[in-house]
Order: sequence, then structure tokens, then C-alpha cells
Amino acid sequence: MTTLDWLIVFAYFALLAGMVLWLVRRNKDTADDYFLASRNLGWLIVGASIFASNIGSEHLVGLAGSGATSGVAMAHYELHAWCLLVLGWLFVPFYSRSKVFTMPEFLERRFSPAARWMLSIISLVAYVITKIAVGIFAGGIVFGTLLPEMQFAIGGIVFNAFWIGSVVVVVLTGLYTVVGGLRAVAYTEAVQTFILVVGSILLTVFGLQKLGGWSELRAALDPDMFNLWKPLIPAGVEGTWAPVKEPGRMAWYFNTNYPWLGMLICAPIIGLWYWCTDQYIVQRALGAPSEREARRGTIFAAYLKLLPVFIFIIPGMIALALAKTGLGGPGMTAMLASDGTAVRDVAQGAFPLMVREILPAGVRGLVVAGLLAALMSSLAGVFNACSTLFTMDLYQKFRPKATQHQLVWIGRVATTVMVVVGLFWIPVIQGAKGLYDYLQGVQGYLAPPIFTVFFLGVFNKRLNAKGCLSALVVGFVLGAFRLAVDTPVALGMAGYEQGYATGSFLWIVNNIYFQYYSALIFLVCVVVMIAVSYATEAPEQTRLTGLTYATVTDEHRLESRSSWGRADVVHSCIVLLLIVIAYVYFSG
Repeated sequence: MTTLDWLIVFAYFALLAGMVLWLVRRNKDTADDYFLASRNLGWLIVGASIFASNIGSEHLVGLAGSGATSGVAMAHYELHAWCLLVLGWLFVPFYSRSKVFTMPEFLERRFSPAARWMLSIISLVAYVITKIAVGIFAGGIVFGTLLPEMQFAIGGIVFNAFWIGSVVVVVLTGLYTVVGGLRAVAYTEAVQTFILVVGSILLTVFGLQKLGGWSELRAALDPDMFNLWKPLIPAGVEGTWAPVKEPGRMAWYFNTNYPWLGMLICAPIIGLWYWCTDQYIVQRALGAPSEREARRGTIFAAYLKLLPVFIFIIPGMIALALAKTGLGGPGMTAMLASDGTAVRDVAQGAFPLMVREILPAGVRGLVVAGLLAALMSSLAGVFNACSTLFTMDLYQKFRPKATQHQLVWIGRVATTVMVVVGLFWIPVIQGAKGLYDYLQGVQGYLAPPIFTVFFLGVFNKRLNAKGCLSALVVGFVLGAFRLAVDTPVALGMAGYEQGYATGSFLWIVNNIYFQYYSALIFLVCVVVMIAVSYATEAPEQTRLTGLTYATVTDEHRLESRSSWGRADVVHSCIVLLLIVIAYVYFSG
């Protein structure tokens, strides 16, 4: 980092601070303003904020690392831009009409207060062990890679760059999130989106230039790394329905790569849960003034969501190619294993490694600003979502007469508590096999019950509160059980260094591929919800009006139809076409 680089980074923080101060002056001391920006976010801000919240630390660190180790295999998750169209066209009409603050609140209106409580608890747990902890951990990786010599000691305890970076990212992000609420989060995320995209594109361009172009990239790497499907289909099972095949192991259960059957079933479940029902994402659409603005925001976000394949996965592959060709610095050479593949632990720093090794002064500062923008935007989004869930779904139930000022204050306290809890979860992630793998695994365990109750609840009016609650409880217990089994092994706790006894029940649970276990949870939740609902009384039709497709009134249909035009349809079709083109190109 040169003086020019640091000046650019400081300029970024000055811009951020100035914007937050300007926005704070516009804030009102009300829950509606603090948690939903007075429902006055335009489509540009909604779309950019959704993208910035999603494209955070797990992408910069985890996705680039996945590109170095597995090629474009993880692009399956990034090409889920179509899920944003499902949000805009299928779910936004329900959310906009209901005027809810949170997703659990919507579930309460459709089913019962108990369902709201259960979803709030599940969501808060999920945010702590995924988004908050992963964001903090990735901030540490970035600082540890860019400034490896930075350290200081307190009371004889030495804190290295990893922990310094983790704390710095949390403190800076927490400051403007606590003070400004969703308005500060959304508007700063719009600026951060621009910096992030420009910086990441520059990194890709300079990386390809250093390597000699796209053709040299393809020549340096195994062709299978450019095939979306090849890593998912093990040798010997092409053209069959067999999901995996590994000698000496229970073939149906286990795999170390990404089996196509798991991607086919599990990836859409996680994607639709995340984009259509997760408070972390949907809160931005809830902050729009109308159904039209919310839908257009999701379409814009879908366009942006197509970028990560080229600005995160490809840079990871470029880093591996630079290491293999000897054109990268010594830091990149350390990425290579003896067989020419990437060492997973080192590959997690592929993105910041490229920033350090190949970018010229000035450009490096801009890309570092983009790195910090991604780290901060994802954390800011989850901080705000956590405070909204805790305040509106839990605290307000205990204190129904709380003033608007008290609700805002409790939201700020909740954010601080969540950060502290997330810090204690970092060692678990350090033990995981990869940042992005960890994230997808945990989401795979927690997403199925939420996906089930929302989608079945909207499309089937016969399903009732008892069925919903049963599915949430059973699904959460199954997911929590898997996490409880995995955690001692991930941490390498005494007695668990080698895992469980081979062939034992816990060994089977620990080794079942996460996508298959996720699919199992989903199937169990569907059966439980339908069976319990049809075995008990039907819900009252009067409370279902406007909350399921079968009970939408003619007035609601006309209102929704007037909110979109030909341009919205055309742009949605363009997004789908671009997704198809990407699949075709990376399938040869």
C-alpha cells in the first residue's frame, strides 16, 4: 500500500462519513424511519442495496477462493439471479400490500403468532452463525493478506492483522449502522456497489492483462475448471442418474465436490429462501414506496447479480493461473499444491493476494476501498436486519406500549449484542473446510423449513398454523442437530480430531453431503406441514384474504397489474436470456 493508495482509501471513508452525517440529519426518531427508511427508497437504491448486501465478504474471499480451487462450479449459486425475479413478480405484491416490517410478521398474518416467534429465532440464529461471523472472519482474512506484519500487544497478548481487521470492520460498520438505520445502510450501499463493481472489474482486467488475455487463462488451467457441470459429475457416471461415485465410500451419501443432483435439488431451495423470504434481502424491498419501485429494484438487482461470476470467480481462477505460470508474486506461488492445484487455505486469500501482487499504485487503493465496501455493506445489512427482527418481532411483543424512541434504542442495542456473539463464532469458521463451503452448508441446514412454509403457505390456502409451526420446529431441530454433530469435528476438539467412529450413526450424519441432508430436511418439512395441516382444522378463510394466490381479490389483481409495464417484462426476459447464455458458454 503506497501513500496514494491510502489517500484513496481515506477519501472513501470521508465520502462514507459525509453521506452518513447528511442522512442522519434527515432521520426521524420513529421505527418506520429507522428500520424501513420511511418506505421511501427508489428502485435504484433498492436494487443496489440488495446487491451490496448480498455481495459481501463471503464472495470477495470465499467465492474467489472457490474459483481458484473448483473453477466455475460455484457459479450455479451466482446464476440464481432468476430468484430475484421470483421475488419481484410473485412475492413483492404480497409484501407490499401487507405493509409488514419483517418476514416473521408476514408469517404471523398468514399463520399464527407462534410461527412468527419461531421464524424470528431461527433467523437470528442463522444470522449470527453465517452472515455476521462470516463477515467478521472475511474482514480478518483481507487485512491479514494485505497487511500481514500489522500487530500489537495488550497485556502480553499479541493481536495479529486478522483480529485487528475483524474488529476494525465491525466497529466502523457498526457506527453508521447503529446511528443511521436502514436509510444510511441503503444509501451507503448504493455508493459501495459502484466502488465494488468498478474495483472488481479493474482487478479482472489487470489480472487478464498480466496473464496475457482470456485465451492464456484457458490455456493455463484445466478445461474442466471452465465447465459448470464437469466438477459435479464424477468420472464413471456420465449419462446416468448416479449422483456420486467414490471408491471405498458409501457412494450415494458422500462426495467431496459438488454433485449435480445436489445442485439440482438443493441450490434452488437455498436460493429461493435467501432471495424471496430472508429478512436480510427482502427488507430493502419493504423499504420501497410502492410495488412498482420494489419490483423494478429486484429486476435491477438481478442484472447486478450476474456480475459475480466474472468479477469474483474469474479473478480466483486468474490467481491460480498466475501462480501456475509463475507470473504472479511469491504470495501466489504459495497457493499451489504439489499436484498443481490450489491449497484451499491459501486460496481463500486469492482476491486480496491479487490486489497486493499485481495492481499498480492508485488502482490498488481503489480496489481495497471496494474490498472494504463489500465487507462493510454485507455486515451493515445484517446488523440492520437483526435489529429489526429482534425489536419488532420479539421486544415489541413484550413491550407493546413501547414508544418509538424506545424501539429505535433497543434496535441499536440489539445490533451491538449480535456483533459480540458473532465474534465468538469465528473459531468454528476457521475450522471449516472453506468459507463459501461453510456458508452454503449452514444455509443448507437452516433454509428448507423457511422455504417450505412460505412457498407452500402462499400457494396452498388449506395449510394451517399447526402445520406451519410443526414444519418449522422439525426442520430447525434437524438442522440444529447436524450443526451440533459437525461443530466438534470442525473445531478439532479433543477426541474429535479424526471425526466419529467410521460407520457409526454420528459418522454417517457428519459425512452425508450437506446438499443431500438439506434436501432430506426439505422433504421432511413438506410431509410434516401437509400431513399436520390436513389432519387438523382448516384455517379461517376471512384471515387469508390477500395472503394466498387463491384468496387475492379482483381489486388486488388490478392494483398489481397496474404496477408493471412492457419494459419490466422485457428486462426480466433479458436477465433470463443472459443466464441461459452463461450456462451454455460454461457447459462446453
